[in-house]
Amino acid sequence: MSTPSPTPPHPTPYDSVLDTIGWTPLIRLARVGAGVRTPVYGKAEFANPGGSVKDRIGLAIIEAAERDGTLKPGGTVVEGTSGNTGVGLAIAAALKGYRCIFTMPDKMSQEKVRLLRAYGAEVVITPTAVPADHPENYVMKAKQIVKDTPGAIMANQFFNDVNPEAHYQTTGPEVWRQTGGKVTHFVAGAGTGGTVSGAGKYLKEQRSEIRIIAGDPQGSLYTGYAQTGQMGEGEPYKVEGVGGDKIPTTVWFDYIDEWRQVSDRDSFLMARRVAREEGILLGGSAGMNVHLALEVAREIDDPDACVVTILTDTGERYLSKQFNDDWMRENQYLDIPRVTVGDLLQQRASAAPPLVSVAPTAAVRQALNLMTTWDVSQVPVVDQGRCIGSLVEGSLMIRSLEEPSVLDRPVRDIMDKPLPVVESTTPSDRLAPMLTRESPAALVEEDGALIGIVSRYDLLQQLIGGR
Repeated sequence: MSTPSPTPPHPTPYDSVLDTIGWTPLIRLARVGAGVRTPVYGKAEFANPGGSVKDRIGLAIIEAAERDGTLKPGGTVVEGTSGNTGVGLAIAAALKGYRCIFTMPDKMSQEKVRLLRAYGAEVVITPTAVPADHPENYVMKAKQIVKDTPGAIMANQFFNDVNPEAHYQTTGPEVWRQTGGKVTHFVAGAGTGGTVSGAGKYLKEQRSEIRIIAGDPQGSLYTGYAQTGQMGEGEPYKVEGVGGDKIPTTVWFDYIDEWRQVSDRDSFLMARRVAREEGILLGGSAGMNVHLALEVAREIDDPDACVVTILTDTGERYLSKQFNDDWMRENQYLDIPRVTVGDLLQQRASAAPPLVSVAPTAAVRQALNLMTTWDVSQVPVVDQGRCIGSLVEGSLMIRSLEEPSVLDRPVRDIMDKPLPVVESTTPSDRLAPMLTRESPAALVEEDGALIGIVSRYDLLQQLIGGR
């Protein structure tokens, strides 16, 4: 790759924010790609003013509608959008004085809804799990709004050739120039298909050997249709902005060499990796792109090849989803750490020894002094490494007050039944049923030896996040 020019990227002022769309940076993904010989670069579309690749088509669609006369002053722009196209349209509309109404499926993050409204757009939320031709489908709902609103136009990103043409005119040439013509593989997810189609067409015109690879979430119909020509049956998926249950005309299949599907889990986990390893906060579709680009790069295994993918949008719109550990666990994308009983022992913040015990011959007075000294509520009675009984502070105190002579008796005369014993590797969630009013703690054993004691308090602190 050629050395970057020392010329600053923005040497002069711009007339408006619309002039800053495009010419996004190309960044080597060297850390998530560590060990992969083929270099992988990501085109940082989150650097656009609206934070996504869709800024390119938002402006292009509005300007095309102005040129052909369908969008007139005071008009309304309507679109069914996963959010990012809406932002691109809303930014252009805000500067040009148009009203915006967007329909969105309810699987989209609340950050995207709030963002669209921040630009002055109106947002109508529709159900995700309805067929493509259902009146409540987000695209069908948008079409109805156009019919009911005088002076409104449909941006129609799925069936508007301005979409892929915008990428043919901008994204493709930028990738070609930024790689010095060395790009060998271009990887991009297909939602409307505009990016992979338009940029792919341009790159293939420069060198026909360049491979264009479209990413598709598992559950989408695109891959099956590309391979068989049949629509098939789709399934719900969580990644936003890619795939679909219909085939847009903005997917130019002739310029796409290969289709590959990626799971929601792989997409989200890669986005989280990129944030933590590359310092780049990305959405789930960009995570899908990076996962697929690295997969392709491993297969190529050629340091002279060059894989470029699209870093579609900023991850700031998904803080309540893929960057929320609770949401990830609820959707079974993030493994729940198995905390063991041994872990509870190690996490305990206490000055007391791991195991405070007494011999059966010890006096009750001695046992009570140990409890007071180490601030523990229960003590096992241990004989030759085996628990033969237990003492609980509350009942021991009551008995001693009622009958002071008990203090000088050996604990074996008044001890309760032994505490349960568990291996240190036992998952902590199996401990709760063992801890009862009669047995408020359990002994922990490792390699046949007692190494500690865990109580209901220890387990509760783990459950509420106190440790």
